[in-house]
Amino acid sequence: MKQNRRNFLNIAALGTGALSLSGNLFAGSRKSENVYDIPSVIEQLKPMTDGIVPISVEERKQRIAKAQELMAKEKIDAIFLEGTVSCFYFTGMRWGQSERTFGVVIPAKGAIAYVCPKFEEDRAMELINPIFGSEVRCWEEHESPYELILGIVKDRGVTYRRIGMEERVRFFIADGVKKVASGFEIVDATPITAGCRMYKSKAEIALMQKSSDVTIEAYKAAFKTIRPGMSQLELSNNISAAFRQLGYSGGAMVIVGKYSALPHGSIVPQTIQEGDIVLVDGGTSVEGYASDISRTVVAGKPTQRQINVWNKEKEAQDAAFAAIKIGATCESVDAAARAVIESAGFAKNYKLPGLPHRTGHGIGLEGHEWTNFVRGNKTKIVSGLCFSDEPTISIPGEFGIRLEDCLYVAEDGPHFFSKQSISIEQPFG
Repeated sequence: MKQNRRNFLNIAALGTGALSLSGNLFAGSRKSENVYDIPSVIEQLKPMTDGIVPISVEERKQRIAKAQELMAKEKIDAIFLEGTVSCFYFTGMRWGQSERTFGVVIPAKGAIAYVCPKFEEDRAMELINPIFGSEVRCWEEHESPYELILGIVKDRGVTYRRIGMEERVRFFIADGVKKVASGFEIVDATPITAGCRMYKSKAEIALMQKSSDVTIEAYKAAFKTIRPGMSQLELSNNISAAFRQLGYSGGAMVIVGKYSALPHGSIVPQTIQEGDIVLVDGGTSVEGYASDISRTVVAGKPTQRQINVWNKEKEAQDAAFAAIKIGATCESVDAAARAVIESAGFAKNYKLPGLPHRTGHGIGLEGHEWTNFVRGNKTKIVSGLCFSDEPTISIPGEFGIRLEDCLYVAEDGPHFFSKQSISIEQPFG
């Protein structure tokens, strides 16, 4: 479906044209305050929605089976999940969180079962796939959902008297179960959930590849609209518009000039000026699977200082990638990137100017998930893991450079989902 060309922006006025990084003019005329036409370079984008293959029922069944194997290994009788990302991972349904307890019990043995407010039962039954388990135990407003959770655990069989709580389960629910489960231990379910979700299948990697491809196409179009005098909000809106033209919801954080030294930006409104660093960090998702890509460019001609720091950042990103080897530790990847930056005279131990954060994070159904390229993480790198590779060089009061591309690890080593930037003037490989 053709997108509506009129976008409403919370800015006073837009310029009469848009310049690419090389200075080419694109259409983008002012209509009136707060209303503008999508720049033609974005409007020309075509949907990228063909060829998407959702996660199959069979794969979700295999995930549940693996979780049950891990529960036996960890000596846990069952785990409880609220209706959030891990629930979607195992069952294909999302519910969300409210003050009323809703969730799923995955037992070490037997079928899964749901706990649901009684007045929500019909809606739950619309969303639940009975192939994974059709039992729904409901509680009225004056009753305890925690007793129902415990009842499912007991009915499926108790060996270890240990119930795992997924990390997104809120305290009042975990505490409620603890109070009624006399003689049971309430434990962390992360060895189960992360033990499944960290290791991506070919189907998951294909969805993440699509998410990355879409993000790069959105960025390519939006970056051609960068011009002096443009607000960060206008560029951010152009990026979001590009995602919509491609058939997705998505967006990006835009950080300008000296504020690019702050890895997550500033609340101060920013306007792009000639010679400013422009750092963009964002993405989209496909069937829930996220992308996370950063590009750093200059509006106009870069200075030699900007080029030198950008090149050092690229060298650090390359060093991290080269360190990703089957059997190596996650912390060794962080150390490789950090060594490049520190050898150039930047500060050590997260101090500034230098690299103030870990080199990379896990990615999948969440933009940030297990595990991380960070000092102290001795997790061994194996096939199926997915990460960002994003060492940053932050120079307070001056600028920051971040290049971020995500990758998956195969038996033959790491593979980027997106092509790396070539140079500060060529952000797309």
